[in-house]
Amino acid sequence: MSDSQKIQQENAASDAQEVLKKFDKEANYRTYAGFFAKVISALAIAFSVFQLYTATFGVLDAMIQRSIHLSFGLTLIYLLYPTSKKWSHTKLHPVDAVLAVLGALAPMYIIVNYQKLVLRAGTATPLDIVFGILGVLLVLEAARRVVGVPMVVIALVFIAYAFAGPYIPGKLAHRGANFETLIQHLYFTTEGVFGIPLGVSSTFIFLFILFGAFLERTGLGQLFIDLANAVAGWAAGGPAKVAVLSSALMGTVSGSSVANVVGTGSFTIPMMKRLGYKPEFAGAVEAAASTGGQLMPPIMGAAAFLMAEFTNIPYARIIGAAVVPAILYYFGVWAGVHFEAKKSGLKGLSRDELPKLKNIVLERGHLIIPLVAIIYLLVTGYTPMKAALWAIILSIVSSWLKKSTRIPPIEIVRALEAGARSALGVLAATACAGIIIGVVTLTGLGLKLGSVLVDLAGGRVVPTLFFTMLTSLILGMGVPTTANYVITSTIAAPAIIMLLSRQAGLDPYAVAPASIILPAHMFAFYFGIIADVTPPVALAAFAGAGIAKANPMKTGINATKLAIAAFLVPYIFVMNPQMLLFNVNAISFIWMLITSVVGIISIAAAVNGWLMTTTLWYERIVGFAGGVLLIYPGLTTDLIGMGLVAIMVISQVTRSRKARRVAASQ
Repeated sequence: MSDSQKIQQENAASDAQEVLKKFDKEANYRTYAGFFAKVISALAIAFSVFQLYTATFGVLDAMIQRSIHLSFGLTLIYLLYPTSKKWSHTKLHPVDAVLAVLGALAPMYIIVNYQKLVLRAGTATPLDIVFGILGVLLVLEAARRVVGVPMVVIALVFIAYAFAGPYIPGKLAHRGANFETLIQHLYFTTEGVFGIPLGVSSTFIFLFILFGAFLERTGLGQLFIDLANAVAGWAAGGPAKVAVLSSALMGTVSGSSVANVVGTGSFTIPMMKRLGYKPEFAGAVEAAASTGGQLMPPIMGAAAFLMAEFTNIPYARIIGAAVVPAILYYFGVWAGVHFEAKKSGLKGLSRDELPKLKNIVLERGHLIIPLVAIIYLLVTGYTPMKAALWAIILSIVSSWLKKSTRIPPIEIVRALEAGARSALGVLAATACAGIIIGVVTLTGLGLKLGSVLVDLAGGRVVPTLFFTMLTSLILGMGVPTTANYVITSTIAAPAIIMLLSRQAGLDPYAVAPASIILPAHMFAFYFGIIADVTPPVALAAFAGAGIAKANPMKTGINATKLAIAAFLVPYIFVMNPQMLLFNVNAISFIWMLITSVVGIISIAAAVNGWLMTTTLWYERIVGFAGGVLLIYPGLTTDLIGMGLVAIMVISQVTRSRKARRVAASQ
């Protein structure tokens, strides 16, 4: 790499950090020096040590485990994130110091009085109510600082609904809740703040985030980029394909699309621009690829752990079901990148500029051992918590296999601190989401909204799915993936499950089979994630635009085109769960995979306007329709789809041969 290229890359990395602070509230924290820096480090390390201790020796009682988790989290949030943007980002404000102390004490009140609270369950003393109000307010304010205002507004709307029940007409009416009952339900039970979302955060999620922090210290991120360069950097549009591959690999350990964009985009976006890609397309490639990281097994972001708890479906089964949709998503992005490169005549990098695959594998291939191990452990029946614990240990051990990759003890300590810091956003989001779920369980809003949604859709599945998609996309404009999934799975998923049960001839009010529950929840999960590349508010696309110095809206539109598979595949796996590996054997699975990949390539060609040459309008329509039919599992749809795709291909071959003959004759 030349000196000018190194300078460009360093500038891009600096720009990326500024972009991260702009679009990711979690990155906009105070940076202390001296004594306060040591205090923050000590608290964060203690937080990680507590989580590792309980993972090793056994989780505490639910309320105690979650209270300690929340106490650590609130304290760190109020110390790290200022109340106002105008306040100093290097010095602690007295107000935040007081709030940090209260953030520690409010959850600790439950621990200190745990036995008394259990004995007087159902009744609350005035002091209980005071601490309950304090705890709820502290959670809302913490969410505002780390997650954003939209999340807090939604939680406040739900709280208002709890009080306004008797005054609401129609199906959404309920008898209402008094102030004391609501506070007690939200703060002193496992139905509210300390519900399933925070429970998952205090066990599985924290450890996987910590695992990601350790992998970052071992240099796995750079290994992914180097591997992607060696494999695809030389191909047509090489740097863009490097972005797709490296972001997909990073997605196995990263739960944030914006952070993923910044992490790999600071390297890949300048490369794409140097090759000749337009800035809007370069930013879009990185955004689409990075967002898909949350769909990529084995980790899939924090929401997948919540899905396992909400559905009572083993986590290993969920990541198994996610494999085919994730493959189709990345094939769609890859194909879009390839066709754009061909259309624009863009070539790859010189092989002399690229690292050698053999050298990479020999020198640093052992760093992938923890990822292989975690997949093996999950598949063989280990709990996600134990699998993550062993993976953390293996990440350290594998780095020590060679002197060149060995991480020193100080980096282990720094990883403990970094993991705790990275977990704060999920902690705030899950605690705040618990308030929403608490209102839903107290008022029965889930079934009421499900019923309203079914009526609005006229009892038909596709309109119900469409309304669910819109809800997820709108929520995704201001609510992170974890909270988005919590809300949509609580409100919209029951409606989908009810309709699918009716179609299958089952009792819509009975417990549905996994083949109905999982597609419904996966649908909400998918659109919550894809909101990050869907204008008008597409945080991942806007982050990519910031690094590429591109127009944000044009970048978002390009990212949406690249991510087209994510808008189609969820509808298909809801209506035919074979794609999620239900009722499928080896032969039908292989056939489904082949036809689906061909279908997604055909759709990418139609959307991007290029296959072998520029596609005409009728070729695009035929190719798109054929691609959708090929993705939908079924012999009839496959045969029709093949016929339509064949028409597009024959037309393309004929036109491209004719163009070559004309060019040769001239």
